Amino acid sequence: MTRIEAEGVEVALGGRKVLAGADLRLAAGEVVGLVGPNGAGKTTWLRALAGLLPLNAGEVRLEGRALLAWSRRERARRLAYLPQDAPCHWPMRIGDVVMLGRMPRLRPWVAPARADEEAVARALAAVDAAHLAERRIDSVSAGERARVMLARALAAEPSVLLADEPVAGLDPGHQLKVMRLLRGLAAEGRSVLVTLHDLTHAVRFCDRLVLLSGGRVLAEGPPEDVLTAERLAAAFAVRAEFGRRGGEPYLVPWEGIDGDGPG
Repeated sequence: MTRIEAEGVEVALGGRKVLAGADLRLAAGEVVGLVGPNGAGKTTWLRALAGLLPLNAGEVRLEGRALLAWSRRERARRLAYLPQDAPCHWPMRIGDVVMLGRMPRLRPWVAPARADEEAVARALAAVDAAHLAERRIDSVSAGERARVMLARALAAEPSVLLADEPVAGLDPGHQLKVMRLLRGLAAEGRSVLVTLHDLTHAVRFCDRLVLLSGGRVLAEGPPEDVLTAERLAAAFAVRAEFGRRGGEPYLVPWEGIDGDGPG
């Protein structure tokens, strides 16, 4: 089942074309990674797919229907967007912050039901933050807050998750837990589109990669087919070491094309 379809998407910001004729398919049960250098258009791509930016051209469809034809409430039940450095402007209890993710499923002026409380508890447990539920959001570290904001997105129980750099700023252990969580969501039949700067995680945990550069798609496909030595040099100006462990591929950026790095 295809959850997201985008064809010929163009987006301009400040008079500058940031995405140019980009296409994308996101199916049920897969994790797709958006990778590319800084300024490639990854965040713009996610925001366009979430309906948060106007399109200059092209179309985005959710479950076969034009994205903007869905009401905001219907869309929010199906699609959750997790921005980078998601803000929280009020010193709220963390359990209440995560409950905000249930808003698309709550009836107006009706208190959350037991099912909502259970969804919040599951989301907090999934990101290893259950112990933070009674803390205030302004009392935790940046990495803990990032996990709480991911829990808020998960609490909506969306079929599609668009996550912008969800492991940035996390310690290595929690990076691995979050990436395994995303794989677990896909195993449940959900769809995950994630931007990543860490190419090691991208190769190991994503089913497919979309490589962006200059607002255009350079390549799309299985990670090992997309991140070839030639494309790594062209897009990132790096050389990398490739290998496998336990049947899983890995990639380690090793040195810049100008010679920076080990060796």
